[in-house]
Amino acid sequence: MAWSMSFFIFIALLAFAPICFSFKSNNGYLYPQYYYRSCPKAQEIVKSVVAKAVAKEARMAASLLRLHFHDCFVKGCDASLLLDSSRGIVTEKGSNPNRNSARGFEVLDEIKSALEKECPQTVSCADILALAARDSTVLAGGPNWEVPLGRRDSRSASLSGSNNNIPAPNNTFDTILSKFKRQGLDLVDLVALSGSHTIGNSRCTSFRQRLYNQSGNSQPDSTLDQSYAALLRNRCPKSGGDQNLFFLDFVSPTKFDNSYFKNLLASKGLLNSDQVLATKSQASLALVKQYAENNALFFEHFAKSMVKMGNISPLTGSSGEIRKNCRKMN
Repeated sequence: MAWSMSFFIFIALLAFAPICFSFKSNNGYLYPQYYYRSCPKAQEIVKSVVAKAVAKEARMAASLLRLHFHDCFVKGCDASLLLDSSRGIVTEKGSNPNRNSARGFEVLDEIKSALEKECPQTVSCADILALAARDSTVLAGGPNWEVPLGRRDSRSASLSGSNNNIPAPNNTFDTILSKFKRQGLDLVDLVALSGSHTIGNSRCTSFRQRLYNQSGNSQPDSTLDQSYAALLRNRCPKSGGDQNLFFLDFVSPTKFDNSYFKNLLASKGLLNSDQVLATKSQASLALVKQYAENNALFFEHFAKSMVKMGNISPLTGSSGEIRKNCRKMN
């Protein structure tokens, strides 16, 4: 009887264990305790540098989160995005989704430098990206989660993959969903992860067509609130001002919350790729409504989807390498 009760308690506890304890990749497991012995201060060091950077510039939280996303959607979460062009490497930083917009590389350099002093050639740049994305989310007021670790760094980059795999601001809903499904992600992941646009900025050039010529008929996007569109036109003219920045969530632009989804329901999503979540799919719209009403549910789903995204095709075991400098191969 005592044995039966102990077994029952064990099973009950197992049911409530963290969902992200470990994830199987092609060559091995990712798990949060990966550096506990080899570099016990690793997560503390990453968090410290990220906190300093975000305190200096709130926008940096969104920038670091975006880098992890743009890395994982190209060849998996392998820090290929961080490689500069060199012999045999054409950097992903020059792709359409990244050129003149991907930023935060100096923060990652500072993190890597500190980690190399503490525990040389131990912590991968791919894991730094995953940790920095989590820490940035938390610092902006978003959810926390355990980050499975143990990724290694790639020895190659893919400019074409960056151009083709990362969803673009003017993609259709079906195109965006297909790009997520290609990575093993689903509709819930798409809507939840799009909620990262509750922080950060976008450039005029990324949404100008919605203001002036969305469908090739010289008319603004009919799904965009016209009073909001008029405000946007003040700083996003038909020509010029390409790099002018606008908040993705004008209600609480530096706070990680569910205002983004409330904006979509009010037809005030900034990017076409945002607004289509509420206009092109009933299933997607249902999720938008749920998250707009329930911040805790959004946080829960976002954390789960971040762990899932972070497990896209990682290099483990003897694959890849641990770079000494995130910008170049060893």
